[in-house]
Amino acid sequence: MNDRIQNAFKNGKAFIGFLTGGDPSIEKSEEFILEMVRAGADLIEIGIPFSDPIAEGPVIQKADIRALNDGATVDKIFASAARIRQKADVPLVFLTYLNPVFRCGYGNFFRRCAEAGVDGVIIPDLPFEEQGEARAAGAKTGVDLISLVAPTSAERIRAIAKAAKGFVYVVSSMGVTGVRSRFETDVAALVRAVKAETSVPAAVGFGVSAPDQAAALAVHADGVIVGSAIVRLVEQYGANAGPYIYDYVKKMKQALRR
Repeated sequence: MNDRIQNAFKNGKAFIGFLTGGDPSIEKSEEFILEMVRAGADLIEIGIPFSDPIAEGPVIQKADIRALNDGATVDKIFASAARIRQKADVPLVFLTYLNPVFRCGYGNFFRRCAEAGVDGVIIPDLPFEEQGEARAAGAKTGVDLISLVAPTSAERIRAIAKAAKGFVYVVSSMGVTGVRSRFETDVAALVRAVKAETSVPAAVGFGVSAPDQAAALAVHADGVIVGSAIVRLVEQYGANAGPYIYDYVKKMKQALRR
């Protein structure tokens, strides 16, 4: 299990921030990620832009398009992560879809993650029952394959939680990513079901955007994951989004310290 990821959860509730790599440019996404680190983010998810991100809502879909239109590639995102690693010790996790991993080859993809200083990988469209090759590649390289537990996981929660590495990504809501004003799922029960099977930290994502939401979810979970609300700042302010991202992440981290 990756030490950097484990350490992210040792000093209170973890704030996990997501940005699409290469949005609006490689240079700017690196700048924005370092702003999140400076503001207190405990772990960073970097989205590898993809043409068909089926788990994403409109905000992140548009970010992927912006990044791809600016020339972002898997190779460039790896190089970008390596540069970020040279400047920050915060855990880095790639969020990607299966196609880029499959084209690269599981062994090669996870090896390159380790070389770039990436600590974990999330693959939303890789079913738990088909993760064998990816898990083996992760174990060989010390890069954690992060499991997702959704409201529909039901009886599969036990198996998913028992096999978990790094942290368990608890999906708060049905559907795709995007800011939500409220959560219909009993997130507390979902987290309890995970924690009954594993000591691996559980972080809640999908729709978290406001400080009061983060604080409320952190009562049950070990951390919260925020993506669309941060990516929306990039959409709104473009290359000038850095200070806005810093202020937002600082506010969210403060909410988790309550």
